[in-house]
Amino acid sequence: MNGALDAAAVRRFIDAGYVRIDAAFPRELADECRAILWRDTGCDPHDRRTWTRPMIRLYDYAQPPFAAAVNSSVLHAAFDRLIGVGRWRSRGSLGTFPIRFPHADDPGDTGWHVDASYADGDDWRINVFSRERALLMLFLFSDVGADDAPTRIRVGSHLDVARMLEPAGAAGLSFMQLAERLAPTESLPIALATGAAGTVYLCHPFLVHAAQPHRGRRPRFMAQPPLFTAVPFELERADGDYSPVEIAIRRGLGRDDTSRPRHD
Repeated sequence: MNGALDAAAVRRFIDAGYVRIDAAFPRELADECRAILWRDTGCDPHDRRTWTRPMIRLYDYAQPPFAAAVNSSVLHAAFDRLIGVGRWRSRGSLGTFPIRFPHADDPGDTGWHVDASYADGDDWRINVFSRERALLMLFLFSDVGADDAPTRIRVGSHLDVARMLEPAGAAGLSFMQLAERLAPTESLPIALATGAAGTVYLCHPFLVHAAQPHRGRRPRFMAQPPLFTAVPFELERADGDYSPVEIAIRRGLGRDDTSRPRHD
């Protein structure tokens, strides 16, 4: 979809765990960013012989075109809609770029998982309150088709994950502890994060997803930064002013009685 998230889009986010926003930032910005990333890969975009690895990981870019992409007015409006005004922290950079190339070798990082949200020493963890993480975001900086290693998404898996996390309370589970418990989500439908450059997928922080090998012809350029919370999520609000992210967690826990997104 394009532009502001309407009530139907918010309901789809709650049910499916993600929403796709087309033209979330201009293609021209994607082109500028991709040129910088190509340079830093050390590969030649016009010479496939230089694409010697299935994946090259680059880290946290904050140059002006990257900062502009993550701070578009479309995205800020979507953050307000899904998390709540004043409840999220703006970003000035775009996190990790796992750049995937057409290659016969397995990239070695294609397991299903949920991204951890906070560090406890050297231990990365996630809890039922999604401590510190408001959203998982997938920013497409190249056109991505079904063969171009799009991220795989288990539709609706965030609801199951909420139930898996609840018994662990505020301490939560480590990244690997949760990854080992995801079997109940295996039967869910799979969606692919495809789209034109400038597309962004805004995902619930509990969404189960996975990379895959590249079977196409064009390298895939994508960023996967978190959006951080400005204030902690709450699962019991006296005023009932729940964000869609909170409503989805409550639904997974069987608490979604009369709570609805504001402005629905």
